[in-house]
Amino acid sequence: MRLLVVYCHPVPESFGAALRDKVVESAEAAGHEVRLRDLYAEGFDPVMSAEERRGYHEPGDNEKPVADHLADLRWCEGLIFVYPTWWFGQPAMLKGWLDRVFVPHVAFTMPTGTTPIGPGLTHIRLVGAVSTLGSPWWLWTSLLRPGRNILRGVAACCHPKAKRFWMGLHEMDTVSEAARRRYLERVGRKIASLR
Repeated sequence: MRLLVVYCHPVPESFGAALRDKVVESAEAAGHEVRLRDLYAEGFDPVMSAEERRGYHEPGDNEKPVADHLADLRWCEGLIFVYPTWWFGQPAMLKGWLDRVFVPHVAFTMPTGTTPIGPGLTHIRLVGAVSTLGSPWWLWTSLLRPGRNILRGVAACCHPKAKRFWMGLHEMDTVSEAARRRYLERVGRKIASLR
């Protein structure tokens, strides 16, 4: 499978970087073709300019500012996000990537008076997320699992039967080194099992 890994963490030596490496290494070892987008390392600008927003609905024009990212989206069959969950959501950099790259006429079709919004990335048949969270599992669950909504939103643009997975390590700030190692191993096994 052709996998696009979108990684978002500002600290190069973070545990998030270890997760990124585990995802990429496990995918390649399982025979998948991988492209990595490290948003902070490449200096991705998450801010949509006024001019970009004005052209947002114009086919072709809306692709120009993010053409290289769209090429990766068109190439991939699976999309995996690796990021920390901060304040019950994705980092602003990743949210900005979604805002700027998931443009109409590519990621989705615009609704008309007689048809609803539709998926544009129907070649993508897998959407996954690997994350860390500071909150305990019980609090996250009581708040209806915020942060997982990335799967629902992105998968709505993909193949109607796209598989989804979400993995999270809770209480990241206080878990033991052994718990981190176990999570890395779980992530590796999950990625290795993808078909």
